[in-house]
Amino acid sequence: MNKPTPAAVPAAFSRDIKTIVNAGLQRRHAAERRFRSYGLIAISLGLLFVVLMFANIIGKGYPAFWQTYVQVPISFDPAVIDPQGTRDPVAIESADYAALVRAGMRRMFPTVEGRTELRALYALVSSDATYELQRRIHQNPALIGSSQEIWLLASATVDTLVKGNIDRALDETERPIKDNQIGWVDKLQAAGKIEKQFNTILFSSGDSREPEQAGIRGALMGSFYTLLITFLLSFPIGVATAVYLEEFAPKNRWTDLIEVNINNLAAVPSIVFGLLGLAVFINFFDLPRSAPLVGGLVLSLMTLPVIIIAGRAALTSVPPSIREAALGMGASKLQMVGHHVLPLAMPGMLTGAIIGMARALGESAPLLMIGMVAFIVDVPKGIMDPATVLPVQIYLWSDLPERAFVERTSAAIMVLLAFMVLMNGLAIILRKRFERRW
Repeated sequence: MNKPTPAAVPAAFSRDIKTIVNAGLQRRHAAERRFRSYGLIAISLGLLFVVLMFANIIGKGYPAFWQTYVQVPISFDPAVIDPQGTRDPVAIESADYAALVRAGMRRMFPTVEGRTELRALYALVSSDATYELQRRIHQNPALIGSSQEIWLLASATVDTLVKGNIDRALDETERPIKDNQIGWVDKLQAAGKIEKQFNTILFSSGDSREPEQAGIRGALMGSFYTLLITFLLSFPIGVATAVYLEEFAPKNRWTDLIEVNINNLAAVPSIVFGLLGLAVFINFFDLPRSAPLVGGLVLSLMTLPVIIIAGRAALTSVPPSIREAALGMGASKLQMVGHHVLPLAMPGMLTGAIIGMARALGESAPLLMIGMVAFIVDVPKGIMDPATVLPVQIYLWSDLPERAFVERTSAAIMVLLAFMVLMNGLAIILRKRFERRW
């Protein structure tokens, strides 16, 4: 039996080692490729879900930015508007403008008779049509005695039909619009007396029980006042707290306990802050419900931990050499912080504040607890007026059965997302614009 030579043993051993190493490398490379594939699949799925969500919201909400109007021949009869001929503003304001709208509708369809048929005909236009005529006469009393073709707001049912959201093939008992109304709408469309215009009401009016008259201006102003109070309270207090804890506070058990509690408060569910606001600000201090002042106080409590944590991180990012140089030049500790450290950390603090405000903008649970879920028609004019906010308005509309409110809910979500994207984009711009690389 031939034995291997001493020179052949190391060569065979070397080949075995290379085979083992190459097999291990192949397994590692295959595992790395699988890990990359899993990551790409996860990112792709996340992006797909985001795209589907935005497509669904935009697809449902985009039609809400357009509203259907009906052109009606209106005769501003002096006998109806100002029978005494005195041009008294009180008499003009209390005139029966609904009679003018009904007369105009009958003029377009003179063959329609009977109380039921006429009621169905009048239902083609919104109840806002009377107020539109009243506004026009108030702005220009010279219209009295004239006849004009005026575009009046169509009802929500007509708007839904024109936008193609009502199945005409359904039985008359299963859809919100009758056959005769569909026939009248088709005749008006053929005559060019129905068109879709940009929905200015969505941005100029408050909430309403009628979908075609509902707008988000009240919620926008409520959100503005609430966030204004939140920023004015949380930003100065948060910055001052961060500066004290990071630069002046002694390191002992008390400050450690404060830091732990601040970090814990940042993770507390937002509805807990609503319960705190209900118990303290409303029940104890007797502040008014649904007021932006109370909402701002509650959101300030919720936002403070985020601003404090971001502020401390921004102060920590300032190099110690800045502090040492300022102190070496004879500056006091207060001068060192106020003149050198704080200005350099302020962009990071502003970024944290904007992110906290964006979170506050999207909150609804704490505000529901303090009564900002009420039905508010009037646009608030101050921080003490009853108001609601945009997320709560979305919540209220999403619970209503009318098909037209589905569009307005999605449109309000689009507006809310636009504001949040702008605020987060502003935070990124501030960080990129003012950040320092040491």
